[in-house]
Amino acid sequence: MSWFANQPHILQALLAGVFTWAMTAGGASLCFLFKSFNRKTLDSMLGFAAGVMIAASFWSLLAPAIEMAEFAGKAPWVPAAIGFLSGGLVLYLIDKALPHTHPDFRIAPKGNKTSNHRSILLVLAITIHNIPEGLAVGVAFGALAAGIPEATLAGAIGLALGIGIQNFPEGTAVSVPLRREGMSRTKSFWYGQLSGIVEPISAVLGAWLVILFQGILPYALAFAAGAMIYVAVEELIPESQKEKNDIATLSALIGFSIMMILDVALG
Repeated sequence: MSWFANQPHILQALLAGVFTWAMTAGGASLCFLFKSFNRKTLDSMLGFAAGVMIAASFWSLLAPAIEMAEFAGKAPWVPAAIGFLSGGLVLYLIDKALPHTHPDFRIAPKGNKTSNHRSILLVLAITIHNIPEGLAVGVAFGALAAGIPEATLAGAIGLALGIGIQNFPEGTAVSVPLRREGMSRTKSFWYGQLSGIVEPISAVLGAWLVILFQGILPYALAFAAGAMIYVAVEELIPESQKEKNDIATLSALIGFSIMMILDVALG
């Protein structure tokens, strides 16, 4: 921990982004062990991920954004509201503009041209939705470099840890269904981990932007929160509730509680 604390904040953001990607890859690697997953297990994983994202959006992003705006003498709700709505709107527009598929995992059999096409579109969708997670991690570490009083190393690490935890089931939720539909283990793993590779890149970008333009920090935090809430409400929660499994709701509560504890305890 002491070694990490002494590194430049851009490097910290990169390492944290690599960690969140590695957790995605770890979850994706389960396709080497399992060809299929019980639907209740999958729903619980998706619900857990949604709970983590919702909690992180408030405690790690929105609440600090409000505190920072208040400390700067601004109306505290203005940056939070503008950034939050902007984050959700940008994700909505990207969803509409780029061809992709939602993660319902109904993929054509192996060898079918449509199967490969849908796999690529599925990875594209998850990749798009991983960008705000990477940005959130980068912004948290960029705030340290900017000397923001409300920003702490423990809080930034807690956010990266929480996002990494929810990335594990996300990687599994991509790779195992692909394996079930007949795709090879290696190819299923490749697609599963590929969706998370954008996180180290966007983490460095988020940290760099905040260091250069410190005034955007409250907006950037709220923007990431809005984008993450959009993903949770648009993708994770509906998919986890398709089979009406109560375990998904309970898992969301557990994920929310774990992220809340991490942020409060470390922040």
